[in-house]
Amino acid sequence: MKRTLAFICFCFGVALFANAQSLPYLKESAFKAGEELRYRLRYGVISAATGTLTVEDSKIKFSSPHSFHLSARGRTSNAFSIFYTVDNRYDSYIDSRTFLPHYYTENIREGNYRRTDIVRFDHRNRTVQGNKGTFKSESAQTFDLLSAYYFSRNLDLSNVKPGQSFTMTYFLNDEIATLGIEYVGIESVKTPLGTLECLKFSPEITPGRIFRKDSRLYLWVTNDGNRIPVKAQVEILIGSVTLELSEATGLKYPLGQKVQGVSK
Repeated sequence: MKRTLAFICFCFGVALFANAQSLPYLKESAFKAGEELRYRLRYGVISAATGTLTVEDSKIKFSSPHSFHLSARGRTSNAFSIFYTVDNRYDSYIDSRTFLPHYYTENIREGNYRRTDIVRFDHRNRTVQGNKGTFKSESAQTFDLLSAYYFSRNLDLSNVKPGQSFTMTYFLNDEIATLGIEYVGIESVKTPLGTLECLKFSPEITPGRIFRKDSRLYLWVTNDGNRIPVKAQVEILIGSVTLELSEATGLKYPLGQKVQGVSK
């Protein structure tokens, strides 16, 4: 079950929209300092975990004139902690103009397992420095877990068509890899914040120990200026896992307000 939760949370973070080449993005960001998003993950009817994501102006100075500090914390709920305890912290510092990461850290606490990762990105030379050395990327845009999530929210999707597939390059666990995603279309979704028009996506998954042969992972992202992922759902070998947005504050735009680059 630990691997299931980790995979769903990872896909929710990075598998939104992407392309193997340079990805077009909006000049005006979909988020601002002060934004806070809260999520709830359920295994069947059991509340398994919660997550909080925040955006702040970076106090650390980098080569770019201005940077954002992105942070996320995921913890198992009290009920699920009986079976397994997770308390993970992720921090990413990104250029506020290109939304590419400068620096990334992970503090992983899962049961008795502990890991701390420190990652530095050199986009000019297309290299990533992690705990186990320096890695070469084929892409001019390589992301960590958090920066992928926020960059995805800022992509220009004005010309996206149903059935179109994408890939995103990311660095995770001392490895550079890609993940494919299919854009499905527009769908209205009921959420704790009301019924919202959303962009629907389906990241690729591999059947095996976790997923059935016919399993598909679906993601719903608000079709407005905020581009907030509000729901992710997948059926597994036993039951299903659902991730839902429970609270959103400090948003840049009113929910439902569209801006240039949003699909019609």
